[in-house]
Amino acid sequence: MRTMRPGATVILSLCAACLATVAVHAQPAAGAAAMSPKALEGMQLFNQHCRVCHTKPLLTAGQYGPVLSQSSLGGDERALHDFIANGAPRMPGFKYSFDAGQIDAVVAYLKTLPAPPPGSANP
Repeated sequence: MRTMRPGATVILSLCAACLATVAVHAQPAAGAAAMSPKALEGMQLFNQHCRVCHTKPLLTAGQYGPVLSQSSLGGDERALHDFIANGAPRMPGFKYSFDAGQIDAVVAYLKTLPAPPPGSANP
């Protein structure tokens, strides 16, 4: 039986802690099991395309975009859809990357995320 070097144990422990933290931050309010298929598709798209800017990195870097939730843009689904499609000066529009159904799926996912606590930092 091989034994691990002490450094390898520390690295494996850090990797496990990071993965656990990512899993906690990726969970919507209602839980993935309670999400509709549309919201699950939206979660996948969000994780692939949006998470890099809209969630805080695990290291010391700051977060680029605001925290997104069911209360983003006042909770207005049409406004969220249009903003995701058209973008803003600091955010690309996704109307050429996603079809309308995919943008609606991202909106459905955002509607499952709880609003951040009042006074939390949001760039």
